[in-house]
Amino acid sequence: MKTTLYRPIGLKELQLIIDSDFKAFPPRLEWQPIFYPVLNQEYAEQIAEKWNTKDEFSGYCGIVTKFDLPASYLQKYEVHNVGGFIHNELWVPAEDLNEFNSKIIGQIEIVKVFAGESFVTSVNDAATQYVLKYLDR
Repeated sequence: MKTTLYRPIGLKELQLIIDSDFKAFPPRLEWQPIFYPVLNQEYAEQIAEKWNTKDEFSGYCGIVTKFDLPASYLQKYEVHNVGGFIHNELWVPAEDLNEFNSKIIGQIEIVKVFAGESFVTSVNDAATQYVLKYLDR
């Protein structure tokens, strides 16, 4: 049995996912000790739209990804509620991310994209091209 998880990301992280052929999330930065996928699309959309679209580091763009992992593997991670009823996420230590990525079933998919007021497109950027494709839907 598999579980679907979601992860809100920005343009830089999308480019790194593209570079992995949509098979892995990039390593955490030194100041990011936890990778936290969320358990439902609604929560991922809230983060992508309300935070990422206002964040320069995210390219003023919020991208919701989804991916599947074996439910049995995910049992080792406790679900954390960080707010309201839908605000559930897993806290995966950065040192577990390689193993976590190896358990992804299939590919990481883009399911929704939000562009902030300061979002600027770049024709030569593969991540931006994916974003534009989804914004046109």
